[in-house]
Amino acid sequence: MTDKTYVGAIDQGTTGTRFMVFDHAGQVVANAYEKHEQIYPEPGWVEHDPIEIWENTKNVVLEGLSDAGLEASQLEALGITNQRETTVVWDKDSGRPVHNALVWQDRRTTDRVEELQDAGKVEEIREKTGLECDAYFSATKTEWILDNAEPLKMESSRSRDLRDRAVDGELLMGTIDAWLIYNLTGNHITDVSNASRTMLYNIRDMEWDHELLEEFDVPAEMVPEVRPSSDEEYYGHTDPDGFLGEAVPVAGALGDQQAAMFGQTCFDKGDAKNTYGTGAFYLMNTGEEAVASDNGLLTTVGFQLSGEPVQYALEGSIFVAGAAIEFLEDIDLINNAAQTAELARSVDSTDGVYMVPAFTGLGAPHWDGRARGTIVGMTRGTRKEHLVRATLESIAYQTRDLAEAMEADSGIETTSLRVDGGAVKNNFLCQLQSDIIQTDIVRPEVDETTALGSAYAAGLAVGYWDSVDELRENWQIDREFEAEMDGSKADKMYARWDDAVERSLDWARDDEGGD
Repeated sequence: MTDKTYVGAIDQGTTGTRFMVFDHAGQVVANAYEKHEQIYPEPGWVEHDPIEIWENTKNVVLEGLSDAGLEASQLEALGITNQRETTVVWDKDSGRPVHNALVWQDRRTTDRVEELQDAGKVEEIREKTGLECDAYFSATKTEWILDNAEPLKMESSRSRDLRDRAVDGELLMGTIDAWLIYNLTGNHITDVSNASRTMLYNIRDMEWDHELLEEFDVPAEMVPEVRPSSDEEYYGHTDPDGFLGEAVPVAGALGDQQAAMFGQTCFDKGDAKNTYGTGAFYLMNTGEEAVASDNGLLTTVGFQLSGEPVQYALEGSIFVAGAAIEFLEDIDLINNAAQTAELARSVDSTDGVYMVPAFTGLGAPHWDGRARGTIVGMTRGTRKEHLVRATLESIAYQTRDLAEAMEADSGIETTSLRVDGGAVKNNFLCQLQSDIIQTDIVRPEVDETTALGSAYAAGLAVGYWDSVDELRENWQIDREFEAEMDGSKADKMYARWDDAVERSLDWARDDEGGD
């Protein structure tokens, strides 16, 4: 067995860290997972402990290899994929974070975003970065940490201002990919897809934007070097004296949604996928053109292969998808996610109930950081089955919001949508999604496409796979879902969804304990 080699993928997500190993056919040969703590210091604030994430990463890599009977020497490369926008600031010498990571869902910088909106800076930011000006992204998170984290104590027992230390090159910032690459290799590197999610990176010039760095008071000394998503020069190697005991090339990185697009082999202009995780993220490859959106979508970097032009994408971001199912568990309406299909099927409809899961605001196409979760249409006859079905329908409706915006911006009609992520194991949701959008839903055999995409990126870089054509041949359909609902009925249900969303908007107020 030791003559066989593989590619490993570290998939560091919002709720936990997964390690998977893939063979040449793109099939899973090892899989380990560990959750980490979700920290909520105040309403609307979400943090993770970066040290816990790194410790969990080491644990799942070793566990995955051990369970599959593999040696680290059998790994030709490691790829990384990560929850995007989540931001870490750490000490360059000690490697210790100065504060917990601020998670992409975190809304504490909403006031700062509104300042930028009032100052008329939204269009300039969108033009440079392709992003909406929102607390979602890394720029305001980094600014907040530098302004609010307790300064690290120096050896002389005196503390120095974090901003001074950042200017002196003593502090580094990065998204989770950069944090993991740093801990794996000692190098401060990110890839183009993750850089494009910071609101500090110019996606047209493909470089850190000095005016934006100045706006958010982020010293250029803090930001990582930006490399291709699949890098033949490698980001570095794991320490042979470290936890793996081998010098394994770390050669690929992609933000989780771009990784899923890559794993779904959406290599051509017009290819689209939707990933249903904690949130849901709909991406369409737009080729070498950075298409500006008129409908609340983001323009983002899709991926870049070594020596090749950047491929761009349009993206719609739903902040709460799978997290809405977790909410049902938290309030004891269900015991586990698998129950939702059975409960939803047990009623013919929601009986007029709509659930808008705007727990951390609304993303595309609404972009309202002060929207909050709302349930409307309840009567005395409303039962938990109706609420569960309404929650599943909310995921489908939010996806239709994105599909319609995507068609309007790209001029490309959606005929089929490739789906992945944990929620697509739910056949009821997949059929519902097909009905609400009125298009085919295609589920692949390997639905952990986020990890697969980062493995593909790393494997291409080291020559484990020769070309993207080889990867296309690996992609296999598990099941297709075709719309069974009458189109006029779907339109009518969707129209009432718009009414429900309207009632959730602009709810949270500072003086009411909102943000």
